[in-house]
Amino acid sequence: MRYAYFPGCVSKGNCPELNQSTRAIAPLLGLELVELKEAPCSGSGVINSQNPVLADTYNAKTLAMAEELGLSLLTICSTCVGCLRKSNRRLKADDGYREQVNSVLKPGGRSYHGSVDVTHLLYVILQEVGLEKLRSLVKRPLSGLKVAPFYGCYILRPAEVMGFDDPGHPTSLDRVIEALGAQPVDYSGKTRCCGFPIALENEPASMRMAGRHIGEAKDNGADCMVTPCPLCHMNLDLQQPKAGKIVQRDLNMPVLHLPQLVGLALGVDPRQLGLGKHIVSTAPVLQKVT
Repeated sequence: MRYAYFPGCVSKGNCPELNQSTRAIAPLLGLELVELKEAPCSGSGVINSQNPVLADTYNAKTLAMAEELGLSLLTICSTCVGCLRKSNRRLKADDGYREQVNSVLKPGGRSYHGSVDVTHLLYVILQEVGLEKLRSLVKRPLSGLKVAPFYGCYILRPAEVMGFDDPGHPTSLDRVIEALGAQPVDYSGKTRCCGFPIALENEPASMRMAGRHIGEAKDNGADCMVTPCPLCHMNLDLQQPKAGKIVQRDLNMPVLHLPQLVGLALGVDPRQLGLGKHIVSTAPVLQKVT
């Protein structure tokens, strides 16, 4: 299965272990990733709030690059998949608007015609690889590991754009966790915002949101959390010491990227998965499963 691969900014910056672990598991899952090295940032929702046409133009360039390859577009960032799917929907629905955006792309030799689908690694694992196949690939069952899924916002909402899981009662991450041999931990914060979008405007509130979600997962018995979004990972892991101070408790909760959890179960060396690059040590997780 070949995909035009859009890793996004954060997986090449603050969370390089996400890109690293994705590349480590891709061949094991039968995925060939053709990276779009010249693709721009998806805008992270920020550009869209100020200038929707500019955001759609950026994303149209990325979509056009995938279209030129004749491949669906795969990303490992749920924020990016949300932005790209929204732009794609608007561009496909309005020929005149698509022509307007293409007039900006034309000097660069590109044009988007509306023939590309945008997907996320989580979707691909469930819909293309399949849970039965995933189970058959497990070499290191994550038995005894209690994992709290953190869906966040963009992988679920808005439902009419994402069209993948029930925003109120999602099961996709839970099912992957179970297929890997681990036990999913339920808690109310798993579908709520991590706080990242307001970090620059109101850091205390942002940290409080992250801290409450982590604390709730811990109180419900989780050994670690897993998320399909690197921006969520930044607030939950990178900022966890600060969040702990805000909520006045020692959190000490390892937070894994989705491909890291998959890679562990598939027998990949933890060093290849970048599990030593986190702020909160993943050693307790490794002690349970290796």
